Amino acid sequence: MAISVNTNAGALVALQNLNVTSRQLESVQNRISTGLKVASAKDNGGVFAIAQKLRGDVRSLGVVDQSLNRVQSLVDVASAAGQAISDLLIDLKEKALAATDTSLDAQSRTALNEDFVALRDQIKTIVANASFNGKNLINGSTNSVTALANAAGSAVITVLDEDLSLGGAVVTVGAAEVINTSAAAATALAAVNASLTNVNSSLARLGTKSKALEIHTSFTTKLSDALTASIGNLVDADLAKESANLQALQVKQQLGVQALSIANQAPQTILAFFQ
Repeated sequence: MAISVNTNAGALVALQNLNVTSRQLESVQNRISTGLKVASAKDNGGVFAIAQKLRGDVRSLGVVDQSLNRVQSLVDVASAAGQAISDLLIDLKEKALAATDTSLDAQSRTALNEDFVALRDQIKTIVANASFNGKNLINGSTNSVTALANAAGSAVITVLDEDLSLGGAVVTVGAAEVINTSAAAATALAAVNASLTNVNSSLARLGTKSKALEIHTSFTTKLSDALTASIGNLVDADLAKESANLQALQVKQQLGVQALSIANQAPQTILAFFQ
């Protein structure tokens, strides 16, 4: 190769190699600092697009999880209220059955009736206050509630209401039901028995829906975790590997600087020909 002071081909080659090493070193440093081997579309457009879609799905599943938790809480409140009403109906059955005894004196019958009325009105209080997040599943104000079931919003889990209001189709005990006579007590007893059967059926339905929501919430959480792991497999950097690459490139960069320095000194040998 001819020696020239105008064109230093060796220095140009050394500079090109040094620039390549510097770019590689910058890339490794970015992967180490971000923890990602694909941090933007320019790193790998296809992988980045897939990862972004998966990130969107994970965020959407977070919304689904919130929806499921809200509806499950509403159902659990309704179930707790229904259990309390079932317990009250058992107490009402006891009072009504006792009041069917024709041998009771007036004072005893009055006491039983007062207890019955107090328990009856407590059912009304429970129904009115079994609300969560502005919704009430047992007072007839809500026909149904739905929870999101997938990230696309195309599937839902529906929970129908269970109207446990006094005098309704489930709790047939009337809002003015009394046991002040043996005949009234017999009528009330029949209503209480029917109500108790109906309420227990309603509780079974609510319990089934609560379990379904719980199972789907668990599935959604596992799905979100799986998608998150998939994103990591696609874009996360292997920091042990990157650390080894960093050390290698740092050494390579130092050698490149020395090679460039040597190449830049080559034209000075021309001075020896003029001494």
